[in-house]
Amino acid sequence: MTNGAYGSVGDDTTPPSSVVDSTTINVDEETALLEDGQNKGMTHGHGIGHKHYSDRTPWLRAAVLGANDGLVSVASLIVGFAGSSDDHRLMVLSGVAALVAGALSMACGEYVSVATQKDTEAADMAREKEEFMKGPQAMQRELLELAGIYEARGISPALALQVAEELHAAADGDIDEIVKVHLREELNVDVDELANPLQAAVTSACCFSVGALLPLLAAIFITNYDVRLAVVIVVTTIGLVINGMLGSFLGGANMWKGAMRVLIGGWLAMIGTYGVGKAFNVSAA
Repeated sequence: MTNGAYGSVGDDTTPPSSVVDSTTINVDEETALLEDGQNKGMTHGHGIGHKHYSDRTPWLRAAVLGANDGLVSVASLIVGFAGSSDDHRLMVLSGVAALVAGALSMACGEYVSVATQKDTEAADMAREKEEFMKGPQAMQRELLELAGIYEARGISPALALQVAEELHAAADGDIDEIVKVHLREELNVDVDELANPLQAAVTSACCFSVGALLPLLAAIFITNYDVRLAVVIVVTTIGLVINGMLGSFLGGANMWKGAMRVLIGGWLAMIGTYGVGKAFNVSAA
């Protein structure tokens, strides 16, 4: 018989009910959390965790911004033109021109913006690598700088230095791998996931075109002025709400808040351009 542990070999002692109940509750709670996390598809290193959506930010921003710009700009142009003239052919022509010009402008702007960001990141990578190539003393300075970053985040000096040394050791002498660590920690740049200018440009252009087609198609097939204007406004409103809700849903944010933000902005743009059109009241002769 062994003393000091319940359930030991040769021990007939029954553990207190409180111990059994506590153990059972703890196991059940942990199992329930694990099962709940697995059922919801939420893994974060272990079975229990939550989803993050920030990794979607680059392409999500380009998609939502492109679709919203296409929808608002073309719809506003059509509505503004309707405020000054009831000419159907010119209204459609202005909408098509706005779609083509806007899509190309979005693609060029996004490409230049992302390419500039990528060039900056590449230049930082080259400068960081150049520091490591200066010799052992420079590498030691970079090591202490990395340790200082971890120390500033609340890690003890000894542990911060140990983490930095182990990260350097894990690179096994590969300067490029060590540079990746320093870029990620010092500048928040992930070398393996640098921005893609072409992808951003194509995404923006396509999304702009999709957004622009909604009010344009509504205007093309309706010849009656009043009906055409009403349909364009209704279709644009629905498109704005869907775009705002979809963007918020993909980003894990409140859908109605996102929808209202996009809707109000779109309506202000259409009201403003319609007012300008009415003020000039140009008749196409």
